[in-house]
Amino acid sequence: MTDPGRPDPIRLDRWTVTSGSNVVSRAAVVLHAGSRDWQGSAEGTGAVDALLRAVDTALVDILGGSPVLLAYDVHALAEGPAAEGRVSVRIGPPAGAPGDRSGGTFSGEVASANTIAASVEAYVEALNAMLGAEAWSGVADAAASALGGMPGGETTVTAEFDDEARPIDTTEWFNR
Repeated sequence: MTDPGRPDPIRLDRWTVTSGSNVVSRAAVVLHAGSRDWQGSAEGTGAVDALLRAVDTALVDILGGSPVLLAYDVHALAEGPAAEGRVSVRIGPPAGAPGDRSGGTFSGEVASANTIAASVEAYVEALNAMLGAEAWSGVADAAASALGGMPGGETTVTAEFDDEARPIDTTEWFNR
C-alpha cells in the first residue's frame, strides 16, 4: 500500500503461468488500474520472467515502457518444502520516462510459500510504490480516461455466474 489513506494505483486481479523443461514459459495477467482492467500476456525464460513481462505488456499504456528491473532476490525464511520465501524486487522507471518520472528506485517485498506468486506480487508492489510517487500521480487514471475507461463510465467491474455457460478451456492460449 503506497498511502494508508488511499488504495494502490494497481491491483493484481489474476494471473496464470505455464513453464516446464520442454516448453516456452508463458504467462497472462489481469490488473486493475484507473477505471479499467489491463490485460497482458508474454513469453519468458522462466515462469517469473514471463509473469513480469506480462505485467509490463499490460501496463505499457500507463507506464510508457517497461520498468528497469534493478534487483530480484528470493530468500528462504525457514527450512522444508512448506517454508515461505521472501521475494524482494527493486525497479527503476522505464527508460526514457519524461522529467521527474525518470528518477528514483522503488521496492516491493512479499513473503509466501508460493515464490512465483510472491514474485509477481512484489513486482506489482514496487510498481505501486513508483505510481504512488508525486511525479507519477494520476497516470493510471489518465491512461484509463484516454482509452475510454470502463463502458458507461463505471469504475468497478461486476461479474455474474452463468449456469448455462459451457466450460472454458483456459489452457488453449498455452497450446499455441
